[in-house]
Order: sequence, then C-alpha cells, then structure tokens
Amino acid sequence: MALVTMNVLLERVKEKKIGCGSFSIYSVEMLRGVVRAAEEKKTPIILQIAEGRFQTAPIEIYGPLLVEAARNSTVDIAVHLDHGINFSTVEKVLNMGFTSVMYDGSHLPFEKNIENTKKVKEMADAFGADTEAELGLVGRSEGGDHDYGVAYTVPEDAKIFLEKTGVAALAIAIGNQHGNYTSAPELRIDILDQIHKMIPEESLVLHGGSGITDKDFQMCIRHGMCKINIATAIINGMLGGIKKSLDLGLDFYKMNAMMVEDSYKVAKHHIEVFNMEKLK
Repeated sequence: MALVTMNVLLERVKEKKIGCGSFSIYSVEMLRGVVRAAEEKKTPIILQIAEGRFQTAPIEIYGPLLVEAARNSTVDIAVHLDHGINFSTVEKVLNMGFTSVMYDGSHLPFEKNIENTKKVKEMADAFGADTEAELGLVGRSEGGDHDYGVAYTVPEDAKIFLEKTGVAALAIAIGNQHGNYTSAPELRIDILDQIHKMIPEESLVLHGGSGITDKDFQMCIRHGMCKINIATAIINGMLGGIKKSLDLGLDFYKMNAMMVEDSYKVAKHHIEVFNMEKLK
C-alpha cells in the first residue's frame, strides 16, 4: 500500500470506532513479526521508535529500515518518532522520511511544553508530517532512565493545550505507565471520558499499553482512545521464545524464526483486540 501520515490512520479508526496499534520496533525480528501480523489482518498500523532507545537501536540504522518496511508493505503504515526529546532528533527523523513525530515535554512546566511542542509542530509541518504531544505523567520515561511519577491529565488543560498547539494527537495520563506494571493498572476511565467529551474530535493516545487487559483496551477505545502504544508485550513474548529456544537447544536460525513468530503472535492479538474483533 503506502507510507502514510499518522493522522490518515487516526481519522480512519475514529470513523470505524476502533483503535490503531502503534508498535515499537527494536529488532529486525520484531519488525518482521509486526508487519506480518498487520498484513495478514489487512490492518494499517504505526511503526515507532523512541529516542530513549537509540543506544541499543541506532536511529541511523533503524530509521531507514522502518521507512522501507512501510513503503514495501501491503497495508498502509505510518512511521513515528516516539518520545522525541531533542529538536535535532526530530529534524533527523523527518529527513529520513518519518511521517509523524512525538515531542515529549510532559515533565516540563505547562507553558514550556506548549512552546516546545509548537516548535516541533512547525518542523513537522514543513515536511508534511504529523505531531503528537503528551500531557500528564506516565511514570518511567520510555528509556527507563527517569521516573517522573504519575500525574493524571487535567481535562481543562488538555483542551487548552490542543487549542494552543494544534497537534494531531495527544497522549494523556489516566493511570497508564511505561514498561512492566508492578500491579494491575487502575485506569481512570472517568478522566478519559471527561477529556473525550470536552474535545470529541481530537485523537487521544494511550501509552504504556503492555499489561493493560483486553477489556480495558476496548473500554478505552469506546471512550475515545484511538492510538495505543505497544512495546513491552512484544519484548516479553520474544524473551519467552528465546528461553524456549535455549531450553530446546535450537540453533541461531531457528531461534531467529521463533522470535519472529512470537512477535507476530503478540502483534496479531493486539490488532484483533484494537479492531474490536474479540469484544470484551
């Protein structure tokens, strides 16, 4: 199909009242498994990589890889910078062909977050790309090097933020967190509902999707979430496959195939849930 912008996919899922999976990619095995699942389900997705993970997944290597995978896919795919921190990184990925970028100023004072987000949006607009921002705190940073705690998004702030920045998507905090949850998350659907009712036409994003139940995913979608990020669930699936491969004494190539298969299974499951195929 095509490499497309994020907003094309978000508008599509809002019309269908389903969710769009945004899958973090930190290995070729993850990429192959996720794209295979999307193509099999004939479902457009977003491929993303976070700036905090560049140390183990260098953007100079992975950026072009994601863009080419999207261009050669049989389904529409957007390629997205997740949790961008530096303006220089935003510029770099836009020049690589990324079709959306997220600026994470959630830890900054409200007005500074707005100021920086507007600058990133101007950069993205010049490339015909979309912008995502974040308001509220979802615990650990994507790179895992900081823990900012949890601060729920204030509905009135979300409305003001979107009016001032004009971004295509806003990640909000309703009790979700990055990484593995130490206990079952208690999502504040009431906050999500307030925000959605206040800005019903806007695209809301759920970070820290791994560990949230299928039932809660679908409840979030019904209450306005349209983009859902998945990373840790696929990593955990792959780690299980690696352990099994070692226990079975498999060689590298068979282990590689098992890692692709595990990535595929996890991605396919989430795509089916977000497509509301298995209603909870």
